Amino acid sequence: MTAIVNQQQAEAWNGWEGRLWAARPERYNGMMEAFDAPLFDAADIGDGHAVLDVGCGAGLTTRLAAKKAGSGHALGIDLSAPQLERARLDAAAEGITNIAFEQGDAQVHPFDEPGFDVVISRGGVMFFSDLVAAFEHLREAMAPAGRLTFVGPRSGDADSAYARATAALAPYLREPSPAARGMGSLLAPERITEVLTAAGFRDIEISPVDADMGFGVDADDATDFVFSMAPTQHNLRGVDEATLASLRDGVRGALGEFETPHGVRIPGGVWVVTAGR
Repeated sequence: MTAIVNQQQAEAWNGWEGRLWAARPERYNGMMEAFDAPLFDAADIGDGHAVLDVGCGAGLTTRLAAKKAGSGHALGIDLSAPQLERARLDAAAEGITNIAFEQGDAQVHPFDEPGFDVVISRGGVMFFSDLVAAFEHLREAMAPAGRLTFVGPRSGDADSAYARATAALAPYLREPSPAARGMGSLLAPERITEVLTAAGFRDIEISPVDADMGFGVDADDATDFVFSMAPTQHNLRGVDEATLASLRDGVRGALGEFETPHGVRIPGGVWVVTAGR
């Protein structure tokens, strides 16, 4: 792996949180699946394109990009060795040959490409220690007519669907887990515009997208998923078994509101951001 400036994130994603995501990518992909189509519609990847997937994790979005690129290719970059190991295995299992994965810090990684036609990210661009420097570096790695497209979280409120579903946990979720630090860095459209403009991007467009996020086949399964998430585990460490059981009952009961014939679906929202080099 080349030089790292986001050392705290590198340590987190190569520790227990990275292993957690690598072991269950289908759960996290299922949660975000509804936002994949808006991401790729905005990215408009075509045959022959060179695509960079920033913070690719276990590689689903890189695999989707590679398929859309056809005679082109897709490169996924991530700090997490456990997730990249899973990404390579899954790409090989699907027989995708126009794809590669590199472990590195996208803020400073020396990309060998002459210029990426499209740079995408599904939630991986808000963790940089210096957002402007990182986006400037990504812009320099793009072709002259290159496009940037990413998905990022929108601010929730105390009465959001997810807040209602996990209200029992609210008093305990006092801090982000190590890998989640930075998730709030690009919540406001004004901040996104400020960062991208300072990094030299133009034609910036920011659109809200709402969709139902998949959390499990039923309330029991969704409860297991919520309690397996790194922020939940991080904040509940040391909590006694009786309290944990009570919290699980509370979350399970609240998740019943979101049970549908298609599983537990909780409304959520993201920003889809596009910009030109």
